[in-house]
Formats: sequence, structure tokens, C-alpha cells
Amino acid sequence: MENIIEVSGLAKMFSNLAALKDVSFKVKKGETFGFLGPSGSGKTTTIKILTAQLAQTDGEALVFGVPALKLKEGSYRKRIGVLTDNSGLYVRLTVYDNLKLYCDLYDVPYTRIDEVLDMVNLKDAKKKVISKLSKGMLQRVTLARAFLHKPDLLFLDEPTSALDPVNTKHIYKGLENLKEQGTTIFLTTHDMNEAETLCDRVAFLNEGKIQLLDSPKALRKKFADNTITVELADGSKEIIDRGAEGAQTMYNYMSENKVVSIYSNEPTLGDIFVEVTGRKLS
Repeated sequence: MENIIEVSGLAKMFSNLAALKDVSFKVKKGETFGFLGPSGSGKTTTIKILTAQLAQTDGEALVFGVPALKLKEGSYRKRIGVLTDNSGLYVRLTVYDNLKLYCDLYDVPYTRIDEVLDMVNLKDAKKKVISKLSKGMLQRVTLARAFLHKPDLLFLDEPTSALDPVNTKHIYKGLENLKEQGTTIFLTTHDMNEAETLCDRVAFLNEGKIQLLDSPKALRKKFADNTITVELADGSKEIIDRGAEGAQTMYNYMSENKVVSIYSNEPTLGDIFVEVTGRKLS
């Protein structure tokens, strides 16, 4: 499968501070790749390098097979979408008029505006002036703008940090739709539930270094403790090892009709991150 992003030995220094240290990874065409870590771990710096907003100190960063700095050229800018903290919206214009400007910039028909506003659950707010919007609504407008032109590659930096659960779920559906249409998504977040929901593979970034990289399923399996928990009718819970002895215990409970529920003890991505790095994701 074609790699849309290829990063090798990437490093970035700010004065005497190392923001990134020998970072290497690849992102395949059509996948959602999660770049996970707490604030200050280097996530946003990586996005800025991959979108030609910053130059790396060392290493190589290729996007679409060319050095990332070439993305400043017009032919490449139309192939990417970016959501970062900087909204860049015109506060005196309406939501619809803001998106019209970007339609003109990217040669996109105005009919696309209602499509993207529906994807971010803002169709009823298109005539509202930007200055009157809440923080969550502003974030949804910038999301709509980021995938207005159906980019080949979409960079999302904490895309749902200001959103309520209902709108977050709506955004997830929109992103899955984009992915089905062939968009590759590079997602930075410290929300491990978001990563579990959206990502094909994730990289754990801590203090500028990648600690782990694999699919969420493979990571949970790797760090599982090989037990299950059984909740019994009397309200108690029993942790049972997988194997012959545990199977016999389970059979005894079930034959006596004592089992209320059974669930695996696989760790969450958050649990794994804390185990590997010793840090929480706040």
C-alpha cells in the first residue's frame, strides 16, 4: 500500500529544547493514523513540520513522496486539509460566507457547503455571524473548512476537544465518511477513547519520542493480563485466569446460574500509555 507520509529520524530543536527526538513512522494511504500523547509531547510540532509551517532541525519528512516544505506550493496545498488551534475565520462574516471564500480558493462548488455543514451538525447555523458563535461551534466551522475540498490528506489537531458528546459522535461519522472516500487522516489527540474509535494505528509520543506504534487492538492484546472478570448474582466479582482451571470455575458458576456478566480485562490505550511512559494524558 502506498505511503502518504514517511518520516525518518525527525528532530526539532527550539533554542536548547528538543521538541522531537529521532521520530520515525509511515502513514498508509486511506488509513487514520493517531499521534497520541499529553500536551507538550510534540504532537503539534509534528503537524507543523508535515504541513510546511515549520522546518525540521534534522531528519526527513516526506508527504506525497516529496519533502514536506514543498507543500507550500499551490498544487500540493489543495491536496491537504488542516485543523489547528488557529481558526483564521472572518469574524464579521457568516458561517456560509466564510465557507464560500474557501470554495472560491479551492475551486469547490457552493453546493459543497451544505454537505460539510451537515457533517459537522451546523446546517441550521449557516447564517450566523462567526463572532456570535460558541467555542464548540467555532471548532465545527473550522472542521468543515478543513475538509471542504475533500483533501487527500487531512491533519486534525485535537478535533473534538471543545465539543459535547452528541456533536463529537456526529463528527466521527463525518470522518469515517471521508475515510471511505479515500482521505488519509493524521489525528493528534490526548483522548484515548477518540483514538480507539477512529484510528487504524496509533503512535504513543512522549517527550518528543515514539514509545509504541501499532493498531489499538494489537496493543491491547500485547498488554492484556490473560484474565477475565465474572460478575456474580450476589454482586461479587471474580477474576479468573484463562485456561483449563479457569474454564472449570466458569463452568461451575454457570451451571449454578450465578453469572450476571463476563468481560475481558484488556487494558485501554490510556492504561497502556501510563504503563509505558509513567505519565497520564492530561
